[in-house]
Amino acid sequence: MTTVNRAEAHDPTAQGEHGKCPLSAEVKAKLKSVSTATLTTQMFKRGYRNVYLDGVSEYVSSGERMVGTAFTMRCIPSREDLDDLSVYDDYDHPQRRGVESVDAGEVLIIDARGRTEAAALGHILATRLKVRGAEGIVTDGAIRDSGDFRELDLPIFVAGKSPVTNLLIHHVLETQTPIGCGEVPVYPGDVLVGDTDGVVCLPRHLAAEVAADAFDQEKLEQFILSKVEQGSPLRDTYPAGPQLREEYERLGNREEQH
Repeated sequence: MTTVNRAEAHDPTAQGEHGKCPLSAEVKAKLKSVSTATLTTQMFKRGYRNVYLDGVSEYVSSGERMVGTAFTMRCIPSREDLDDLSVYDDYDHPQRRGVESVDAGEVLIIDARGRTEAAALGHILATRLKVRGAEGIVTDGAIRDSGDFRELDLPIFVAGKSPVTNLLIHHVLETQTPIGCGEVPVYPGDVLVGDTDGVVCLPRHLAAEVAADAFDQEKLEQFILSKVEQGSPLRDTYPAGPQLREEYERLGNREEQH
């Protein structure tokens, strides 16, 4: 198991190859099968405490967990002489250019500085992301046309809703650069997992390891849950004592033989 070591700290900015590298089908499938609660536990075991995007809640669900790699977008405060409606006449406006750069398997995650007075994104741009194969949209800001988002069948995680265009308080500065969202550092290519509890960010180099261990943790917890449902007390059951673990391993080996 990987733990945080300052002397050997992984430098996400040095891993440009992750920026557009899709997840393997195996890792993605395992992450879709485990909860964000389990993932935070696995990350805590590795010394990572700040992986949950605070204040960002599920607004639209596609019926399964959101799993995708981060395509980042960073906003700074708007300025009156730079941010008026005429900027949208430019098809290469950073927001438009960013949306057209998101690939299948990626999640657009917008650093809106936790500000919800104006929307960070609207329905038309979200629809374009859906057509491009995006896995979801995440922002610590707001969305507009919020009712229409519910027809998209695309996972959406936001901090609020607002009818006001982003230009009122946001200036989209750049994409695919490290950002903060919900007070969590997110680097391009990091892995975002979202469910009814919210969104968790996994450093890309840990994704496969965490996915495997989280998958194993939930298998054991399902076995523990079955025992609790049958009336077993918590002592020696949760957490699993040696006898219960032995039974679990024995049943697991029997299933593998069949």
